Amino acid sequence: MDNAFGIEPPPNGRIIRNLILGSNYIQSHILHFFHLAALDYVKGPDMPPFTPRYEGDYRFPDDVNQQVVGTYLKALQMRRKAHEMVALWGGKMPHQQAIVPGGVSEVPDSQKIAEFLFRLQELQAFIDNEYIPTVKAVAEVYPDYWDIGRGCMNFLSYGAFPLEEGMDHVKKNKLFPSKVYVNGQLADLDIEVIDEAVKYSWYEDDTGGKKPTEAVVKPNPAKKNAYSFIKAPRYNGAPMEVGPLARMYVMGDETITSLGEKAFSVLGRHLARALECSLVAKNLAEWVQQLEIGQPVCTPHKIPSSAQGVGLTEAPRGALGHWNRIEHQRTAIYNAIVPTTWNLSPRDDQDQMGPMEQALIGTPVADPNNPIEVVRVIRSFDPCLACAIHVMTPDKKTISRCQVG
Repeated sequence: MDNAFGIEPPPNGRIIRNLILGSNYIQSHILHFFHLAALDYVKGPDMPPFTPRYEGDYRFPDDVNQQVVGTYLKALQMRRKAHEMVALWGGKMPHQQAIVPGGVSEVPDSQKIAEFLFRLQELQAFIDNEYIPTVKAVAEVYPDYWDIGRGCMNFLSYGAFPLEEGMDHVKKNKLFPSKVYVNGQLADLDIEVIDEAVKYSWYEDDTGGKKPTEAVVKPNPAKKNAYSFIKAPRYNGAPMEVGPLARMYVMGDETITSLGEKAFSVLGRHLARALECSLVAKNLAEWVQQLEIGQPVCTPHKIPSSAQGVGLTEAPRGALGHWNRIEHQRTAIYNAIVPTTWNLSPRDDQDQMGPMEQALIGTPVADPNNPIEVVRVIRSFDPCLACAIHVMTPDKKTISRCQVG
């Protein structure tokens, strides 16, 4: 909306947006590692939420395993504090409601700043003293996962957390730069070379090969050879991995880049996510103290009769882009390419596999009936199918039904 309306948030609005997004990063990264992925490596007691589970390859000694289970439980409380940090500026969590065109609706005061910092300090200690060491402990006992889950080895970052005002998102100074790493080369982001293929997606063929500004959705669940409701976005024809590993790699984080090819792995993704969590937390502590009490948080605006806009940022899971066209003050076309659209994309028109598909190729599986190795690769991407699939049926017609488990 900012881009379509030709408006820019004032400094307070920019900073509070960063505080909301950054707090969400912290809760999301803690959630992902401890509550969505860690139980693939740590065996909890024989009770929910630790069961049901895959069996077999659990390598931690009993005493260390029990310690990590305790950290899992503590992480639930830490995540709650991160939710509270979002709610301080966003009104509620999940699904904050304070970000509006031109800035935010929340006004800073000294009490909110103090409450935010109080929670952040405790979270920073947890991230640095328990989250990161736990990831490193997993890496020590599962070292083979530095060589599993390689993927496409291309990275894309739209960039996030602007540090200055400016209408051009790609060019402005940001914590995470707008960059791509393609075929071993680092380059500036060019959003004009992004399109979406649908050869193997359950959509009519005429919805593929188009720019995000033109994309429409025409479902065809009976399409021959298709196998996914996710489209196949490509950057100048190349599949691209997005997420914490992509962001930390293209920004040149020394710990990640020094890993060489091992960065492109299951453990590389987990380590990048943990290090990024700490980096974001440290910056939040600086940003919140830059707020100016009494200064505006939003730029006044009017809805134009017609306009075209694009919004780019980095969600915790990776590159998030929204494209919209306004006609007669109403939304005429709206398209979103979310992180999981990139990472879980099916093959494209050139039969190139998506990033996760490539990462799964060659994964050793000891027991096909208990494929925990496959699950570890998939979960390292932090996938979200609900985000990636944008099909709705207002008439409540059931397209298909399945039962898992």
